[in-house]
Amino acid sequence: MRRLLALSAFLTANLAAQPAYDILLSGGRVIDPKNAIDEVMDVAIAGGKIARVAKSIPAAEAKRVVDVKGLYVTPGLIDIHVHVYAGTGQRRAYTGDLSVYPDGFTFRSGVTTVVDAGTSGWRNFPDFKDRVIDRAATRVLAMLNIVGGGMAGDTIEQNKADMDPDQAAKMAKAHPGIIAGIKTAHFAGPEWIAVENAVKAATAANIPVMVDFGSNRAERPIRELFLNKLRPGDIYTHAFSGLRKELGENGKLSEAMFEGRKRGIIFDVGHGGGSFRWRVAVQAIEQGFAPDSISTDLHTGSMNAGMKDMINVMSKILNLGVPLKDVVRMSTWAPAGQIKRPELGHLTAGAPADVAVLRMDTGSYGFLDSFGARFAGKKLLVTELTLREGRVVWDLNARAAEDWKTAPDRPRRN
Repeated sequence: MRRLLALSAFLTANLAAQPAYDILLSGGRVIDPKNAIDEVMDVAIAGGKIARVAKSIPAAEAKRVVDVKGLYVTPGLIDIHVHVYAGTGQRRAYTGDLSVYPDGFTFRSGVTTVVDAGTSGWRNFPDFKDRVIDRAATRVLAMLNIVGGGMAGDTIEQNKADMDPDQAAKMAKAHPGIIAGIKTAHFAGPEWIAVENAVKAATAANIPVMVDFGSNRAERPIRELFLNKLRPGDIYTHAFSGLRKELGENGKLSEAMFEGRKRGIIFDVGHGGGSFRWRVAVQAIEQGFAPDSISTDLHTGSMNAGMKDMINVMSKILNLGVPLKDVVRMSTWAPAGQIKRPELGHLTAGAPADVAVLRMDTGSYGFLDSFGARFAGKKLLVTELTLREGRVVWDLNARAAEDWKTAPDRPRRN
């Protein structure tokens, strides 16, 4: 009996001596909009979850301490407009070669969650889920295209007969943790069928609609879209494209934009390869119309052009005079709310430990829009470190690593 008691005491003492946290991010300026934090604090992580955010957490309480002094610690970024239905082999379509595999582009930009914006429809969503969503290290959610075949080429996307709200809603309700909305995109006709059916499907599934409004048609003005067709909480992406008369000839932002915002329409950047124009973005922000959310519209036509990546798009909005704390909110907590995922986009104890550590450089930088125009800026955000559920998945300057002189001479898992 004494031996058992002694063993129990020994095990209890040893367990008590074990560090409580797996990783401690020490000394960074934490920006967590949900919790109204914008100050120097430590962030402790255990078991893939945020364990504690506080001032001066003792280093002895963590297995690994990462010095992030002088850097910004934010929730993992959420990009709600990407195209990542890759690997099908389909040529010249977003359901194929125009998409990219997410993991090659997300973590190095601080992004831990993406929302594929309508690349798949109800017909090919199961293939997209098997091919990409279930295999990616990035958290991949989806907006389901109202067209059953998704973005499989112009002929498919213009097929009004395949805009089936019942089937779209049925598929969305079958995958409530993954399908985060309904998307309508690129429709060129004069009718409202794409928007109206998207709204029907989204209403049935209790999720938002995201609209890429397609061709500018006199029969479909944006004022009618914002005031009568969409619902509060629906998302208008490509807000600064200028392609649908968002900016008037007099240089003033369309009153429809302000009216839509008052009604509860969400305005998203959706930079893309052809949907962000400095002439519109500068005027909009100067007139008090900053975006509600920042997103990339990542695909092969945008990533090597003006858009580049999420952190570059955030830098653009920052250089337009939007405070960093608001830029972070537009890239974390705001999009989490838009897609009804309140467990994401913040650093509350118990939340998934998705974290971005950012550096802000100052100097002379140039930023491209989607039309080849340059904007000169003095601030550039850089992703130093990204953690996905507590695991280091991007470490630009080996901040989370041990010096080679003392590191174990063997492969090490994060």
